[in-house]
Amino acid sequence: MKKPKFEISKKVVLEKFDEVKALCDIVSYSSKTNPIITKILEEERDSLFSIHSIYELKHVFDCSRVIFLAQGWDFEEIENLMISGVKYYVVDNLKDLEMFKDYLSKHKCENIKLLLRLKLKEHTLRTEKYFVFGFDSNFVNKEILELKKIKGISEVGIHFHRKTQNLVEWDLKREIENVLTKEVLDEIDYMVIGGGLPSVYANTNEKVFDGIFNKIKDFRLWVNSFGIKMVIEPGRFIAAPAGKLITNIKAIYENNIVVDASVYNSDLDALIVPVKLLVLGEHEKGTGKPYSIKGITPCSMDLFRYRVYLDEQKVGDELVFLNAGAYNFHSDFCDLPKIQSEIVE
Repeated sequence: MKKPKFEISKKVVLEKFDEVKALCDIVSYSSKTNPIITKILEEERDSLFSIHSIYELKHVFDCSRVIFLAQGWDFEEIENLMISGVKYYVVDNLKDLEMFKDYLSKHKCENIKLLLRLKLKEHTLRTEKYFVFGFDSNFVNKEILELKKIKGISEVGIHFHRKTQNLVEWDLKREIENVLTKEVLDEIDYMVIGGGLPSVYANTNEKVFDGIFNKIKDFRLWVNSFGIKMVIEPGRFIAAPAGKLITNIKAIYENNIVVDASVYNSDLDALIVPVKLLVLGEHEKGTGKPYSIKGITPCSMDLFRYRVYLDEQKVGDELVFLNAGAYNFHSDFCDLPKIQSEIVE
């Protein structure tokens, strides 16, 4: 009996990594996007890896390549990270920063790279949905100059975040030069663009991508003029196009397709972001037959696509979702099984 599965293309992973590397000095792949890809990049490329939980470290063999983003840590967690060999740290709040400085004052540490997360204005129409991380610019401009005086810290930097699929958040040079002093820009070693780069979905305007990449290129030239290494933290841009979700049609009624998977065990992105996956073979609106594609659960939100135009479909056919490799984590809703991933060349 056929089962749904993910296929992850190693070739696409490496191609997309190389595209990002051409835009920056260092790539730090965001491992939470799809940890299977972490293993590919550790073996095949010189990527660093942005890690948000100590539990994620199991996906990386060489932890000196980890950038760890702290959130509510304690001395024990810091100690475990140090023992594991992590050298890069991002801190976004005063309590975590004071704890880290206290740890460094009491332990012999070497070659630590500490980055402060800078709070930038969020350009979004939604309110009370997103927590805004980071320090304000006044604090950063004062604190960053003091960090290199701390024993054990060899390099410092700035980390800021742009939501990947929010395509209006990319006027980077203007935003940063308006909030950081020249003294700070002369002092820092790294500038990290967190949040990654956008990818293509059914509800994405691909026409704006060239403009985003041009702004990133200009931003790199600008930060490099201060001797700063620019880091991009892609996740979705690499992971999404590398993955296909291959499902099987279980039923068709009233132009509704039911597949043997669910957004709850394959595409929670459809509910959270939300982005809608492209379908292999889909037509422009008005050509082909209109279908809705829903998952196997009774939830009315278990909807892959509200409307997609396809050739005539029948029960038993494969239905393949494209750009499905990012955030393909699962829940245990309705005791749904985890869909397995297969790496293909």
